[in-house]
Amino acid sequence: MRISVDQDKCIASGLCVLAVPEVFDQREEDGIVILRNDDPPPELREAAREAAANCPSWAITVTES
Repeated sequence: MRISVDQDKCIASGLCVLAVPEVFDQREEDGIVILRNDDPPPELREAAREAAANCPSWAITVTES
């Protein structure tokens, strides 16, 4: 699994950070998503998929290996 984020699409809702803080974070100044781990361990992968699916701006892409 690989995760990528499009910071230009992000609307800073923070849903991804709430879902998986080990994978996503937000910039202090504007709340835009920061990717902490583009290849999460197996125990976080389903949560990362759900975070991508629930992103209101579709700023998160998950590519399965």
